[in-house]
Amino acid sequence: MKRVIVLTGLCVLLAGCVRDGKVSVTSEQLIGHRFVLENVNGKAITPGENPPELRFGEKLAISGSMCNRFSGQGKLSSGELTAKALVMTRMACADPQRNELDSVIATVLKDGAQVDLTDSQLTLTTADKTLIYKLADAG
Repeated sequence: MKRVIVLTGLCVLLAGCVRDGKVSVTSEQLIGHRFVLENVNGKAITPGENPPELRFGEKLAISGSMCNRFSGQGKLSSGELTAKALVMTRMACADPQRNELDSVIATVLKDGAQVDLTDSQLTLTTADKTLIYKLADAG
């Protein structure tokens, strides 16, 4: 009986650390890194001269660019990344794909996205969007 109680306790403890068979990403794994956007919903992103990027600074400060530059304070909870008060410049881009990406990243970070970090690939997933980034270098 004692073994059953101990095993049940261990299962509950481990379940808090694992979601869908994956270990939850921690802020320490993101801070200090720069990721370049490669794909949105299966569609490749043209990197161009200034590729769309996402950086994680101290205390999970988020910054980056799509068409416009953006920044905000990130929060990571149960594998979900949010940045409710994201600020963004408001310039128009000649590239329609980049213009659309501004609203995509704003919505994804405001509403929250599940985060997966596997090797050098960062994936942000919502109900209708999947953004795949590749680790570029230290931010």
